Amino acid sequence: MHRISVRVDDTLYLRLRCRAHGANLSLSDFVRQILVQAADPRGRYIYSSQDELLATCIQILTILATSIGARSPEILERGMQDARTLLHERGLLDQEQDR
Repeated sequence: MHRISVRVDDTLYLRLRCRAHGANLSLSDFVRQILVQAADPRGRYIYSSQDELLATCIQILTILATSIGARSPEILERGMQDARTLLHERGLLDQEQDR
């Protein structure tokens, strides 16, 4: 097995470590999986393979949130706070976005 050494700044390191923790993986396992995706044998770009799925999810969730917000703004706010908590716990929400 080959070894790769990469230097990253403190901010990137902390974000990667937080994301790895949120995925219940060691930092090495997390980065290894990122590299596997980047070297996809089918030649797909690491981010574009999920773009259509992500766009569809965003559309569905926007429609759902609009509907719930029209019926009960309090329930929408409580759901958004719960979502922020879950995203923060998994390292998917920056401290600045948590406001």
